[in-house]
Amino acid sequence: MKILLITDSLSKGGKERRMIEMIKGFQKYPDVQIELVIFRNTIEYPEAHDLIQKIHVLERKVKKDPTVFSRFFKICKNFQPDLIHSWGGMPSVYAMPSVKMLGIKFINALIVDAPAGLSLSDERYVKAKLTFPFSDMIIGNSNAGLDAYKAPKEKSVCVYNGFDFRRTENLLSQHEIRERFNIQTPFVVGMIGAFADRKDYNTYLKAAMKVADQRDDVTFLAIGGGKNLEPCKAMVPDSYEGRIVFTGMQNNVESIINVFTLGILATNSDMHGEGISNAILEYMGLSKPVVATIGGGTGEIVTDDVTGYLVEPKQPEQMAEKIIKMLDHPERAIEMGLNGRDRVEKDFNLASMTQTYYSLYNKVLQRDGIHTH
Repeated sequence: MKILLITDSLSKGGKERRMIEMIKGFQKYPDVQIELVIFRNTIEYPEAHDLIQKIHVLERKVKKDPTVFSRFFKICKNFQPDLIHSWGGMPSVYAMPSVKMLGIKFINALIVDAPAGLSLSDERYVKAKLTFPFSDMIIGNSNAGLDAYKAPKEKSVCVYNGFDFRRTENLLSQHEIRERFNIQTPFVVGMIGAFADRKDYNTYLKAAMKVADQRDDVTFLAIGGGKNLEPCKAMVPDSYEGRIVFTGMQNNVESIINVFTLGILATNSDMHGEGISNAILEYMGLSKPVVATIGGGTGEIVTDDVTGYLVEPKQPEQMAEKIIKMLDHPERAIEMGLNGRDRVEKDFNLASMTQTYYSLYNKVLQRDGIHTH
């Protein structure tokens, strides 16, 4: 089974991690050969070189470079894949002519979010509607995403992200992490995410300040980088120094999450609808309860009052109230965290995700799909 994957790059991101985890899982299927096409020579997952037979870099002179169509066609002619699996909007568009001309089966996995009120003027919606007719199967990582894009039900499948529990092994000690960020308080609340418009750090930081005004036993971490980092720092008065900590980009996020009392995901619902957030999977995989913005696929993984709390968008008072509720009831917070881990083990595990993709590949190729373990 020869699979050609196509995505924008291998930078740190949700869909990139999901794809790499899938490729890792495919190591147990000796019949699978994988090549990968990327548009930027950004490879922040160094293990990709060992996992993938060949990585093709099709650098683009402009964002919508028409020469990519012919260069991608040439790769298809040489590799002769049984199936093309695209990850993202432009990758799906670039795959279309080769799929049509060479008769290659096409799995279209451009749906990774669940934006509310998609319109015909939205570029994401245009790419979806343009590529759906050429797709043998459309995959979203949430049912909310499939609904948002109005994907045709007869060929659409939801495949939830899979969490690799090996990532919870060999963690740095909590003492080392606490020293790194000079955390002196017993409780730690953290949010991991890019400082980009789609994330609502504004609400998180306002909630953090409200909580910090009421109690001195909690430190808030804001973990990530991006264009909104400096404006967000400017929001926080000097009086909160040491209590609200901007860490910048970090590796070993699992070790940092391990010191959390609870994890936050605040989403800017005006700009973005989450699919299944990798940050939430990481929190829950490490047995941390979650406070997250209602919307998109978040309700498919966070069960309110069971694995954490769902809060309305742009409501820092409500977010602060739920954070305080967890801090005031630590035993309940621990119980929610354990419920979350159970949920991930049951419905969001890596082995299940990988086997599902393998079975779908065989279904599209009309093969029986003998599973090798």
